[in-house]
Amino acid sequence: MRQQQNERRALSQAGFTLLEILVVIAILGLLIGLVAPAALRQLGGARTSVARQSIERLASVLDLYKLDVGSYPTTDQGLPALSVRPAGISTWNGPYLKGEAQPLDPWSHPYTYASPGRGGREFELCSRGPSGTATDEASGLICSK
Repeated sequence: MRQQQNERRALSQAGFTLLEILVVIAILGLLIGLVAPAALRQLGGARTSVARQSIERLASVLDLYKLDVGSYPTTDQGLPALSVRPAGISTWNGPYLKGEAQPLDPWSHPYTYASPGRGGREFELCSRGPSGTATDEASGLICSK
């Protein structure tokens, strides 16, 4: 009988008190509050890096297009000219990109393309950043060099 009472007492004292659970939740909340912002900053920086690398890759593909056709696609033809033969181009040797959809930046916005580009460049290829509306580098615009 005494052994059963001891077992019941041991079982009733097993587990966590409300105070112990609240302390653990508070510690987890503090950790999440400190770590989450740093992780989100890293994610934003990674997307910017991916956008820059994608722009450079697309610029290389545009160079291949120019080698075959003799000029970069016009602004009206845009980046779809890398996937689908533009009308009137006989030396097109594509597709230069897989799929027929226009390439998207890491924020799922289409890249902007213009030929000729600003400042005397042959073309300009840009990502308008996370908002999709950036107009200069200060607001998140990322362009080819």
